[in-house]
Amino acid sequence: MFPVVGYMLLFVAVGAAFILVNLLVGKLIRPVRPHQEKETIYECGEPTIGSAWVQFDLRFYVVALLFVIFDVEVAFFFPWAVVFGKANTVANADAPEAERVEAAYVLAPKQAALRAKYEQEMADLHGQGQEEERQARADAIATLNKQVLEHAEKNTDAAKSLAWIALWDILVFFGVLLVGFAYLWKRGDLLWVKAVTSDTAKPLERIHQVPGAAASTSS
Repeated sequence: MFPVVGYMLLFVAVGAAFILVNLLVGKLIRPVRPHQEKETIYECGEPTIGSAWVQFDLRFYVVALLFVIFDVEVAFFFPWAVVFGKANTVANADAPEAERVEAAYVLAPKQAALRAKYEQEMADLHGQGQEEERQARADAIATLNKQVLEHAEKNTDAAKSLAWIALWDILVFFGVLLVGFAYLWKRGDLLWVKAVTSDTAKPLERIHQVPGAAASTSS
């Protein structure tokens, strides 16, 4: 636990020092030639015109909201891909033994935690002259790998079933997304300039002229 925290603190310290050193060196060696045009405020290379308190088109917010919705939903594909891929690897008898063992550990978190514990103990004993203890941990890891692989071979049918369930699950999930996307497309929410349909449009009221106004206009 403590080595991991130490590595994280070291990484943060090195990153902060890298940024501060670059900023300090840049401030010391770069030329300072202020000019009125250089100090002018600009946006994307263009001079600013008018006030910043302007009303943006509502379509910006609608498009951004739709992007966030569908983009966040796509994030759910990643954990599904991990489970689906590992289940297929466990169910595939022709896959290399090392790959099947690693896939079986992903589907067996308790055994994976136990193996990580043995590996950490081996790393702690490295260089301390306790070869017998390290060899005992290595034998325990080999035995654990064998047990996990045997368990995976006994549950090949279950792994295949899990893979098919995961496949149908993601198809249903993706189908719901497609239905929602088609609904938005049909409504015209994906169009930048949304036309007003005849059902929602209201006819313009006819303006009645005052009798005296027409005579003054003609004259």
